[in-house]
Amino acid sequence: MDFTQRMLEQFVVLAQEKHFGRAADRLSMSQPPLSQAIARLERGLGVTLLDRTGRGIRLTPAGQAFARDAQQMLDLHAAATERARRIAAGLEGELRVGFINSLGYRYLPTVLGWIAEELPGLWLHLRQDSSITLADLVRTRILDLAFVRTPLRNPDGLAVHHAVTERLIAALPRGHRLAHRESVHLRELSGESFVGVGAQTLPALSEQLALACQEAGFAPRIRGHADDLQGLISYVASGSCISLVPEQLAEQPMPAIRFVPLRDSSPYLETRIAAIHLADTPDEAVRRVLDLIERRRPGR
Repeated sequence: MDFTQRMLEQFVVLAQEKHFGRAADRLSMSQPPLSQAIARLERGLGVTLLDRTGRGIRLTPAGQAFARDAQQMLDLHAAATERARRIAAGLEGELRVGFINSLGYRYLPTVLGWIAEELPGLWLHLRQDSSITLADLVRTRILDLAFVRTPLRNPDGLAVHHAVTERLIAALPRGHRLAHRESVHLRELSGESFVGVGAQTLPALSEQLALACQEAGFAPRIRGHADDLQGLISYVASGSCISLVPEQLAEQPMPAIRFVPLRDSSPYLETRIAAIHLADTPDEAVRRVLDLIERRRPGR
């Protein structure tokens, strides 16, 4: 037979009270309908659940087992209901998150710590890729949320939320003539060979490098190109050239490279990181993460 939640609740309360009158009071009903409901339950099961005595009732062995199972079914029902509500409220479930390489050293671990602290029911699946690829993955719903470098070439269909601003710094070979300095002006690097940044894979960084150098009074002399930050860093580590990189890369120990801050105040030396998601996606988990980032953003 099929068990309704009310039927299970009635039997569990009766098993706890072992008295029809007290059980009926707890269930906010009169005693006769409760007696009739339990009798229907026994007929449906084809077993005797209660030994009825003049002073009350006693559970049969079958009744004791059914009471335990009924309580478990009620607990599972309550847990399933609460979990569905928590997922709908963005407090539980899986969130597929993308990020660009440089954020994996400082910003992303910080955000993951915030989520673990305030939204422990969220289970995150992480994926690292370029900003362009991450934007496409969000559009095709493979990712729910992504942290990318802006501006995006094609933000159509995406909601873009500013997350954090980071500076560009100079990445120099350890033996470079300026590697011992605490900071440098960008113009001091005018005669150096630079690693070019792939305009298709890292368009924002590529444009910033060109504009920052132009503002400093020179055009960078490009020795080679890299389509990602790992390749760029490898070029610098070889000792053959230098580059400008996001400051978070300095969090990663690299014996062959010295990261040196730039004294210039050019806006081209600031790079903005944004959290993006589909503009028409009312995902509560995404909303909660965005709210968390906004509340905890430095300077708030």
